[in-house]
Formats: sequence, C-alpha cells, structure tokens
Amino acid sequence: MFETIINLSRRTACVALAALLPTACVSGNVGGTDASVKELIKVCPKGDDCIPGEPVEQGRSLSGNFLAGRHAQAGRDMSIAADFMGEALKKSPDTSDLLRRTFVLMTAEGRMSEAAPLARRVIEANDKEPIAAMLLAVDDIKNGRYAEAEKRMTSLPEHGINMYVTPVVSAWARIGMGKSAEDAIEALKGLDEKNGSKALHDLHSALINDVAGNADAAEKGFMDAVKSQGGVSLRLAQLFGNLLERRGKTGEAKILYQTYIAAHPDSRILAHALARIEKKAVPPPEVATAVDGVAEGLFGITGSLSQQNAQETALVLGRMALHLKPDFAVMQILLADIFEADGRLKLANSVYESIRPDSPFSWTARLNHATNLDEMNQTDEAIKRLTAMAAAEPDKEESLVSLGNILSRRERFAEAAKAFDGAVARIGEPTKKHWLLFYSRGIARERSKQWPLAEADFLKALEFEPEQPYVLNYLGYSWVDQGMHLDRAKDMIRKAVELRPTDGFIVDSLGWVLYRLGNYEEAVREMERAIELRPQDPVINDHLGDTYWKVGRKQEARFQWRRALSLKPDPELLSTIEMKIKKGLVEKDGKDG
Repeated sequence: MFETIINLSRRTACVALAALLPTACVSGNVGGTDASVKELIKVCPKGDDCIPGEPVEQGRSLSGNFLAGRHAQAGRDMSIAADFMGEALKKSPDTSDLLRRTFVLMTAEGRMSEAAPLARRVIEANDKEPIAAMLLAVDDIKNGRYAEAEKRMTSLPEHGINMYVTPVVSAWARIGMGKSAEDAIEALKGLDEKNGSKALHDLHSALINDVAGNADAAEKGFMDAVKSQGGVSLRLAQLFGNLLERRGKTGEAKILYQTYIAAHPDSRILAHALARIEKKAVPPPEVATAVDGVAEGLFGITGSLSQQNAQETALVLGRMALHLKPDFAVMQILLADIFEADGRLKLANSVYESIRPDSPFSWTARLNHATNLDEMNQTDEAIKRLTAMAAAEPDKEESLVSLGNILSRRERFAEAAKAFDGAVARIGEPTKKHWLLFYSRGIARERSKQWPLAEADFLKALEFEPEQPYVLNYLGYSWVDQGMHLDRAKDMIRKAVELRPTDGFIVDSLGWVLYRLGNYEEAVREMERAIELRPQDPVINDHLGDTYWKVGRKQEARFQWRRALSLKPDPELLSTIEMKIKKGLVEKDGKDG
C-alpha cells in the first residue's frame, strides 16, 4: 500500500492500455504467434538477477554456443543470448529453428541491422512467417519502400495478429505512396468490421485525414474514436488536442485536456500541453508522416497485447515501433513497463534514460527510474536522485511521495514521515485524490511511534475515502492493538472485510478485535479463515495460537506458535512466541491466560 499507482497498468484485460490508448482488442491468442515467440524468449521470474557472475566468452562449437545462449535466455540476458545464438547460427546456418530463434532475439533486443537480414532468410524458408514479414515491412516503411511494404503485409494470411497490423501498415503505406486519404482509409475497412477494433479504425482514419489536410474530417474521426473507445484516454487526448491546437481551437483543446485531468488527477503529462496553450505556442503534428502513422499503430497494438500478458510479442512489436521512431516517448514508457513486468529493471532503466529531458514523459520516467534503483538495492542512489528532483521542482510533490515510499519500504519510517511532510506541504488544499498520501504518512508516523499524528492522518484519509478498506483496517487494527475504541474498531474492520473478503490480513484484524473483546469462539473462526488466506504469515499464525489457547485448545496453540516461529518473525515477536511455547499464554497479572 506504500506504492503510488502508475498509470501504465498491467491488468491482463482484453482492453488496450488504459492510461495511454485503448485501440484494438487484439486477441492474446494471435494465431500461435505469441506462443511461438514465448518459446523463443523464455521467461525467468528473477529478471535481471538470474545469472550470477560474468558472461562466458563465445565458444567454438555449435552445441556450446547454443547451450550458452539458452542459459543466457533463462537468465533474461537477451543481448548475450543473441550473441551466442548468432555464433551458433554461423556454424549451422540452415537450421530453421535456430535461425528463427536468433532472429526473434535480435528483434527483441532492438538490434534491427542484424535482425533484418535474418528476417529475409526466415522468409525465404517460410514466406508466411508473420513476425519476419512485419519487420521487413516496417523496414520498407522506414526506407520509403511503401509499395513493397503493402505487398508484403497483404500477402500474409488474414488471421491472428496479421488482422490488426496489416490494415494499419497498408493504410499508411498508401499515404506514403501519395494516394488519397479515401484510398488509405479503405485499407482500414477490415478493422471497422472486427469486434473490438473500431477504435483503432477510427483513430487512424482521423490521423490519415489530418496528414492529408482534411481537418474537418480528422476532427470528426477523433470524435468517433472517443465514442468507440468509450472515453478519452491519455494518448487520444494528446492526439486530438494537438489537432485542435493547430486549428486554433485552443479553448476546446483546453477543455479536452482538463476533462482528462479531472478523471485522472494524478497525471501530469498534459500539464505540458496546458502550459503551451498559455504561451500561445503552436505544436507540431504528433503524426506527420507514414512512418509516424505506422509507429502509432504498432504502439496501440503493443499496448493491447501487453494488457493481455502477451508480453513477448508486445516486446517485438514495440521494438519495431521504436525502429521507425526512436524518440517515440510514449512507446519508450510502454517498453520500459514491459521490461519491468518481466523483472528486467536494469533494461527498463536504460529505456527511461533514453527519453528526452524535454518530453512530457520525462518526469514519470525519472520517478520510475528511481523506484527501480531501490528495487535493485541501489537505495542511496534512488534517494539522491529523488532529493535532487524535489529540489529542482519545488512545486511538484511526486518526487517526495516516491522518496517517502522508498524510505518506508526500507523501514526508515521517521525519515519517510518527513518526506511525506514535505509532499503534503506542496499540495496546497488537499482533495480526495490525496487520501493515499495521508494514509502513507499515517503508516510512517505510526511505525515511528508518532501515534497522535498518525491517527490524525488515518482519519483524514477516511474523510476523503470513507470506505477505503486498507485505511479502515489499519486504523481499526491500531486501535485494537492499543485497546482503544474497540467497538468502533470492530465495525470498521467488519466493513473492511466486507470490501476485501479474501484479504488475509484484514480478516486477521477482525479476528484480533474479536479476541480483544473476549469473543474467543468467533475469533477462532475468523483466525482460521485468515490462516487459509495467508498461511505463511508469522503474525497471523501467532494470533491463531493465542485464540486456540483461550478456548482451551492448548496443544493446537503450541503447534501454531511453533509454526509462527518457523516463519522467521520479527525479533520482538520471536522472543514473545518463544516465551509462550515455554510457559503458555500468561496474562499481565501472571495468571494462565
């Protein structure tokens, strides 16, 4: 609960990336494409840390290089894996699986100058191979070979991911060839007929009309996109607002931006656009060429795939988008998000570092970069960066919030409370969106033994979110633990359980308040349910032992305490549990509990 929610959500729903651009609802089952790519890009749950030590040198034998490449893949060191597979391929150039494996690795690493020749060899063996054909089509677009790109894509079977990529590439290829907007939009027709892809159709119809100079038609297309995707996403707000600003409709653009900000108050991305309007500056088009249009289409499809956890194919398409448009900041943010989801934090940070400082996404990238540094146990460097950001931007509170979150995770609660103090001082009049800041500061204050101040923060958070289950639980549990307001605490925790019935910690809190009120039989039922939900938590096991003791189940109580002991509790709790195992539950007056 210390973590600030980042807009680039990782929910695997069949919708496009919610904070950026809902486009086609591209199926995660893309005709076997992602399954086959996934086989070639193995997943390691430990991310950056899977392979200790230095990479081995490339060997002389086919088997040695192949096995070393697979070992590097298992550790998510894809650059080294690509090197070894490339060496293996030199020794066995006609092995089709090795060829395709090496091609996909090179593409996933963004090594397009090496991937493109391999793609041509893959196509020679199988001219219907979609990923290889897509890369070659993208390379054609980048180099002005628009007719070749359309021909290449339209020759692919109309299923799987091809159903979404082919219309977009074909439409923009026609623009590149100098054909009319009507002719280009005709290539998008298939999208309009497919379930879930109308937003992709409407968006690119608008962009094509904009590039062709049909401003009225473009504006109507953007309005259609708003309807088909069910609202205004960040990326749509950027693209539509950009057109409105260039048309001199700055009042309408301002309303569009403010509408998005009202629905997403934590987002600062559009602050740049609002500042631009105040300065009466006119922005350049976000999408001005066929290259930009294809990159935009690949971004939308990548976001949709990522949302469905088809991360391997999403990574490959994302690399293609950046091959076309290297400074495509919104795509860089999405690519880094894919790396973070895979635990490859070092690589994610390299992407964040490549985002231009003047980009609207730079601030978000720097915040995420610091958070990743802490996750990589480079906490001092993370703190240094966030402190510098806070000093450089005295009107922004996010860097101090991130700093407080990091210090809390490191159990430096007194320092965390001070960081949150600084954040609160910057927000002005607090509003509903600030409940999490007060909750986080309340935790830091409670853990640093500043209870009266902590209690005030929890109550403030509840003013903004009266039914926030985590705040209800934390405050209710704290009251119970101190023997305060027990009846009110019980009501609050019961409400929290209603809202989060499968959260073992919250259920434990209810059991504990019942225990403190003397309702031991009912407490046992709730504690047993909490253990089912969180069997590995030492505190819940300890609590269940206490409740068993109170109802006379002393043998089970000692078993539960021993179980808690095996789960490595905090030192203070450990000594308490050891005493209970030895002497049983003893009340403060020295009597058997």
